Amino acid sequence: MAALLAFHPFCNLMDKKIFHQLHADFEQCAYTDEASGVEFWFARDLQKLLGYTQWRNFEPVIEKSLAACINAGESPDDHFARARKMIETGKTAQREIEDIALTRYACYLIAQNGDPRKMEIAFAQSYFAVQTRKMELVEKRLEEIERLQARKKLSESEKQLSGIIFERLRDNLSFGRIRSKGDTALFGGLSTQEMKKRLGAPDSRPLADFLPTITIKAKDFASEITHFNIKAENLQCEETITKEHVRSNRRVRQTLLDSGIAPEKLPPAEDVKKLERRLESEHKKKTAEKKTIK
Repeated sequence: MAALLAFHPFCNLMDKKIFHQLHADFEQCAYTDEASGVEFWFARDLQKLLGYTQWRNFEPVIEKSLAACINAGESPDDHFARARKMIETGKTAQREIEDIALTRYACYLIAQNGDPRKMEIAFAQSYFAVQTRKMELVEKRLEEIERLQARKKLSESEKQLSGIIFERLRDNLSFGRIRSKGDTALFGGLSTQEMKKRLGAPDSRPLADFLPTITIKAKDFASEITHFNIKAENLQCEETITKEHVRSNRRVRQTLLDSGIAPEKLPPAEDVKKLERRLESEHKKKTAEKKTIK
């Protein structure tokens, strides 16, 4: 609530009672889809919340918002879902009308395209902007955690692969040579060192620490396939194991290419070590804040 008050353009002019009432009204009109857990509002309800007395005056705002959704690269079907509902037309009479189920993002776009002179629109712009930003931060955090987990999983699969290779070859350097050949296959002919240079990664650090999540998972999948086939085919020499690892990486690369992803062209991601330290620092800070509040 404090964030909304600070955000609101009319916060010095609007009576706090009105402000709190608007907040309560918006919260009370929110629904949650039981199957997906997605929060949504009905357009007919939002029309009234935003100070539009007639649906015909509100429809152009929705149309502008649909266009804005498409221009932002989002699928309108994911945010503007057609619906029908019954309304009372008398003491006992009812009739069915068309409606639209709107996600929080859709409501934000509608608020942005509404009449800014309306107090309700000004409030909604702040209300949905703050909440949308919170969701963006949550999504970003989940993506960062997913990347850390993928990196740890790759470390585990490479450790297993290294172990079985040493078991078969008794050579501490063989895994590095084999992995390097696999990298060249995955990155379309570019070597590990060439990829490090392209991504700005230090020579002393693993390439995977600077790869995006999708590429980390690709390397992990190729390592898992190689490990499985070494055992399944009882491979015993470096040449055959190298061929198998190169083949695994080529197959994974082709899967990526079929989806329009060229791994060597993806931009570098944040250094995993820095990401890990940052998330740990933020976690400690939040824990300390909770203790202070108690």
